[in-house]
Amino acid sequence: MAESLLPLALKDVSFVAGGRTILDRVALRLTRGTRTVVLGPNGAGKSVLLRVMHGLIAPTSGTVRWASDERPGAPRRQAMVFQRPVLFRRSALGNLRFALAVAGVPPAQREARAASALARVGLLSIARQPARVLSGGEQQRLALARAWMLEPEVLFLDEPTANLDPGATREIERVIQAIHDAGTKIVMVTHNLGQAQRLADEILFLHGGRLVERGDAAAFFRTPATAEAAAYLEGELPWRTTATA
Repeated sequence: MAESLLPLALKDVSFVAGGRTILDRVALRLTRGTRTVVLGPNGAGKSVLLRVMHGLIAPTSGTVRWASDERPGAPRRQAMVFQRPVLFRRSALGNLRFALAVAGVPPAQREARAASALARVGLLSIARQPARVLSGGEQQRLALARAWMLEPEVLFLDEPTANLDPGATREIERVIQAIHDAGTKIVMVTHNLGQAQRLADEILFLHGGRLVERGDAAAFFRTPATAEAAAYLEGELPWRTTATA
C-alpha cells in the first residue's frame, strides 16, 4: 500500500498578486477522513488557497508541506476538479482512456477501467458521445470520473456545482459522497451553503485572505465563533437562528 500524502501542513502561507494580499499568513493542517469545505465571501481567497494546496501556484511566503515530501520521488496522488471542467475533443470514454494513457496505465486495461469509471458516475450510456456536447452536469460528472479513476488520496474541488440546476447539483453531490466513501479526502470550495451543510464535516472560513475560523460543520452553522462568520451566515442564510445558551 502506498504511503500517505497526508497530513498536509500550511505554515504562515501568504500570496500576493498585483500589490494585493490574497492569502494572509494561513496556517492549517489537513488530515484524512473528514470532508473539508472552504467558505467565505467573494474575494476571500478560497480558490487561491485550493490552488496553493494543490501546487498549481506557489505561495509568496510560507510553506506548503505534504507528509510524502519526506520521501523524495514519492508520487502525489492528488487531483483537482474545477468549476468549468477541462475536456478534450474526444468522446466521454476517450477522455478517460487518454487520462489513463497519460498516467501510464497499460493499453489492455484502459477500456475496462474507463468504462467502470463512467458507470460509477452514471454516464456509461453516453460513453461514445462527444464530451463537449454533454450537459454541464454531465461534463462535471465526467471530470469527477476522470479524477476518481486515478485513485487520488486527496481531491480538491473548486465550486463543482456552480451554475448547475438543483437536479444536476444533487447528482454531483452523490458522486462526491461516493468518492469520500471510497476513502478519498475531499477538500471543496463552495458558495452553496446548503451543499456545505450536506457534505461538510469541517468548515474552513476565510475572510480577507485570513483563516478566521475552523471547526465542526454543524457547530459552525449553529453558533459561529467569530463576528465575520456570523455576519456572513446572516447575510447568506437569513432564516438562520442562533442557538441560545
